[in-house]
Amino acid sequence: MTSAAPIQPKPLPATQGRIWALAWPIMLSNITVPLLGLVDTAILGHLDDARHLGAVAVGSQLFILLFWSFSFLRMGTTALTAKAAGAVLRNQPSRSSTASQTTPSQITTASQTTASVPYVAPLQRGLWLVLPLIPLVMLAAYLLWPLILPLLSDQADINHGAMTYLSIRLWATPAVLAQYVMLGWFIGLGKTHIPLIMLTVSNVLNAVLNYVLVFHLGMTADGVALGTVIAEYSAVVLALWLARDYGFRGLGKRPTWLQLQPMMRINRHLFVRTLLLLSTFTFFTAQGAQQGELILAANAVLISLLLLIANALDGFAHAAEVLVGQSLGAHQRTPLRQAIRLTGINSTLMALLLCLVFWLSGETLFRLLTDNPQLLPVLQQYQWFLIFLPLIGMPSYWLDGIFIGAGQSQSMRNAMLLAVLLVFYPLWLGLSAILPPTHTNVALWWAFYGFTLARAGFMGNKFLTLYKKPETFM
Repeated sequence: MTSAAPIQPKPLPATQGRIWALAWPIMLSNITVPLLGLVDTAILGHLDDARHLGAVAVGSQLFILLFWSFSFLRMGTTALTAKAAGAVLRNQPSRSSTASQTTPSQITTASQTTASVPYVAPLQRGLWLVLPLIPLVMLAAYLLWPLILPLLSDQADINHGAMTYLSIRLWATPAVLAQYVMLGWFIGLGKTHIPLIMLTVSNVLNAVLNYVLVFHLGMTADGVALGTVIAEYSAVVLALWLARDYGFRGLGKRPTWLQLQPMMRINRHLFVRTLLLLSTFTFFTAQGAQQGELILAANAVLISLLLLIANALDGFAHAAEVLVGQSLGAHQRTPLRQAIRLTGINSTLMALLLCLVFWLSGETLFRLLTDNPQLLPVLQQYQWFLIFLPLIGMPSYWLDGIFIGAGQSQSMRNAMLLAVLLVFYPLWLGLSAILPPTHTNVALWWAFYGFTLARAGFMGNKFLTLYKKPETFM
């Protein structure tokens, strides 16, 4: 490969056009994940034995439960990359400068090391950080999955199929963790179209492989798992190929402990925050299960729609990560405030649009998701919680993006901890004691509302400081 100058981060300031350019690929890439789940369901749903579909459904839940805990790799890499990219922008010469005034530290060739390209360093350190995590994650899976699986299903055939699926899917561990780092790096650079390409190609390949392995090679849940493993590694290879112009001679050099400390510090806080969030959702699901199958199913439908809301709003949250991080790295106050204002306006408008859609769709939306005559009336009882859920969730999603860009993972962790311990559980216990037993799930949803608002509220003071005195974060 011939040497080429690595593509530089796009210049500031933040504009509506740039925010949408950053946001829409994230929104589309988020859609590809549930679409793949629908394809797997359609493939396995056409087999004579329904247990294979159940096995993959249960196995997928367990896999996501474990690996979502390590999504901090994506967020931490984004934070450090965005700031490093902003620092490059700060050091770039003005447009009027001649090429002879450009220093090697500003524009480098692909043959140079990562030391000359500051925003490659987070990728290098993130990938090295993955290496010790691989055996730890695989060991945790072998120890935890057999214990958790009986809690999700009490059918021996389904559990056996789920363990078969998981034992194969687990071999994708290095690829999944590396993908988190690669996705975070591209997002931090503001190249959100590359994650869209990665996930689209990977998911299409996954769907094709699953079809061939199941219908033409006679495999079942094991075929779906194998197809997914191949697709995961293909996504990593594709990501490295798409990033080839940045130069990787320095990636093989092991970073020092001192160099890894900033990433480890950010990721440590994000890991604790993610575990707290997972514990809340787990408690929410468990409490719903105690109230019967219909309440459990209704909550599952509403939570799936909550994930849809998060995917829609994540585009602007990711735009905030990029623009806030780069503005701080570039030491520019005005673009930072522009990024905060515009991403906030867009997030609010998107949340209002979702509220309107949920209000106008009414029972029609629920009928698209289920035709169970017993479940539909239960869903209608909780329709108002769904209608306002986008507005309730928007502040915390938006602030998460801002705080990731600012590298304030400790504040995110503290806000989550306070929201869980001081709001969610006390509110749940208090409302459960006051309301009649028939309204136990109502108490659960009000507690979740309070928890979601509290997450944003506990970040409010730090947010105001960031907006008024951004220089303290530079």
